[in-house]
Amino acid sequence: MKDVVTIGDAMITFNPSATGPMRFVPTFERKIGGAELNVAIGCSRLGLKTGWISRLGNDEFGRHIFNTVRGEGIDVSQLKLVDGYPTSLNFKEIMGDGSVRTFYYRTNSPTTALTIEILSEEYIKNSKVLHITGIFPAVDKEKNIDLIKYAISLAKKHGVLVSFDPNIRLKLWTKEEARTVLREFLPYVDIFLTGEEEAELLLGTSDPREVIELGKAFGISHIAIKQGEKGSVGYQNGEYIEAPAFKAKKVVDTVGAGDGFDSGFIYGLLNQWPLQKTLQFANVIGSMVVSVSGDNEGLPYLEDVLVQLGEREFVER
Repeated sequence: MKDVVTIGDAMITFNPSATGPMRFVPTFERKIGGAELNVAIGCSRLGLKTGWISRLGNDEFGRHIFNTVRGEGIDVSQLKLVDGYPTSLNFKEIMGDGSVRTFYYRTNSPTTALTIEILSEEYIKNSKVLHITGIFPAVDKEKNIDLIKYAISLAKKHGVLVSFDPNIRLKLWTKEEARTVLREFLPYVDIFLTGEEEAELLLGTSDPREVIELGKAFGISHIAIKQGEKGSVGYQNGEYIEAPAFKAKKVVDTVGAGDGFDSGFIYGLLNQWPLQKTLQFANVIGSMVVSVSGDNEGLPYLEDVLVQLGEREFVER
């Protein structure tokens, strides 16, 4: 039985050696990225049993990602290397304030080879949470929208909680396309993890109380609104909580912070923590991610989070 299973594309991410416009950056460092994979890594480092459903190119980059994922303790039984599809790439541009722009090269993604016919019902059935985002449907709109809808239907059929982070990428589709498609998912979502801008696009408001009321109207039972340096707002079981941010030591790279928050929120939910504790835990993880360069390098292990929370002593030597 898996605690968390997720579906999505992964990429080789090239991080710049210097801040500023990408055209002036002389060299890049190879790393790994992908929102759904980041959540899987985050959950695994916290100690959850995690699985990832995907396809990678049968090339050196694909093998590197495969080996890394396996090394993180993530189940790779539903991960295959396929011929004829290059592993996706992205290049990051990081400015001096830590803000990031991403340039994608993911046409003909290996996940094109992932189809409804080969999606394992048994695999999804034997999990507690299915985590999806709005990125994977946008990568291949002709196929992946239906595939995600089918995965959701399998989860609902077997009582698996559906966790959803809109993660809207406007370089992959238009606002209108994203709004139309992703709103169709909402009636089947149990855990809604959104940023303020994404909530505005999907629901027409970023006001936390309005977002929560609209989420409740869709039947969503667990809602978290990520507010960056302001912290987060959450709702579950009739309880509304505002949780202040945990100040990062230094903002180096903001990519992956939301994925870290998601993994922390899911961890708290599966451990049946009070909402206040879950939000605080997730906020701490988000703050730890932004202090490290890379999409997932800053995702902490459980003991690291407990040190930040003051629940465990840090012994340096």
